[in-house]
Amino acid sequence: MGTQGPSPDNYVANNQHSLDEKKKAEDWLPITSSRNAKWWYSAFHNVTAMVGAGVLSLPYAMSELGWGPGITILILSWVITLYTLWQMVEMHEMVPGKRFDRYHELGQHAFGEKLGLWIVVPQQLIVEVGVNIVYMVTGGTSLKKFHDTVCPGCKSIKKTYFIMIFGSVHFVLSQLPNFNSISGVSLAAAVMSLSYSTIAWGASVDKGKQAGVDYGCGLCLRRPQCRS
Repeated sequence: MGTQGPSPDNYVANNQHSLDEKKKAEDWLPITSSRNAKWWYSAFHNVTAMVGAGVLSLPYAMSELGWGPGITILILSWVITLYTLWQMVEMHEMVPGKRFDRYHELGQHAFGEKLGLWIVVPQQLIVEVGVNIVYMVTGGTSLKKFHDTVCPGCKSIKKTYFIMIFGSVHFVLSQLPNFNSISGVSLAAAVMSLSYSTIAWGASVDKGKQAGVDYGCGLCLRRPQCRS
């Protein structure tokens, strides 16, 4: 006697149950709980993500590299960023009927269920932890500078406390149900990012070329033979 396989009805029921469970997970996860975002939401989310604290270090990087290497690296980073964005768009629905909403899903599709997680997740954690530390320290430093500028006669407060304030605000925002809930915050951040970027290059253009300043490669000028 042969064993009887599962009936088509049971197969359909099990498949529907799996789809229902996946939908519940999708509705719960913050990044996929709402699909009602408009295109301009994506626009200022991208601006906020790309024009971040790294822009503040651009003048220092340019001063160290000089005009030639600095502009070359700047263009190269722009090309790499544009290429990776194009890759993400192309890979998002590369498999018909399946959406890749998270990086580890792409990793699992490319390298397998287990190996994909081991390759992608550790890198995600390293980047996320590092970025959070950098942003909390940068945010706390900026808050302290703002406090000292607005109220120079006030009692000095340790930078550690400002970092804790900045981190506490982020902790509260992280409790919001989905990504679209912070669209207002992201819009304000995009406006501020464009503002301080414009202030940076506008002030540089207004100040113009300074007398007694060498605009060559900053790394070369550190060498004794160059200074002599």
